[in-house]
Amino acid sequence: MSEPVVADTKPVVMDLEPGNYFWCTCGQSAGQPFCDGSHQGTDFAPMKFTLETSQRVALCACKHTANQPFCDGSHSQLTPAH
Repeated sequence: MSEPVVADTKPVVMDLEPGNYFWCTCGQSAGQPFCDGSHQGTDFAPMKFTLETSQRVALCACKHTANQPFCDGSHSQLTPAH
């Protein structure tokens, strides 16, 4: 499996309404943190998640979380690119 692009080194914190969402797993979407189809032709596919209630969420933007799609602090362990 290919490595995802690190879209950002901090989570995307936002208030979301109940419903279905598609989180970008490849890191290439221009509409982070959501999928815009940029993964076409790669090993990646968006991850569907559902919220039952309105809530504030911290969605992972580094794409290395073990708690997809939510931030688990993995971005703090990434080595900055030079």
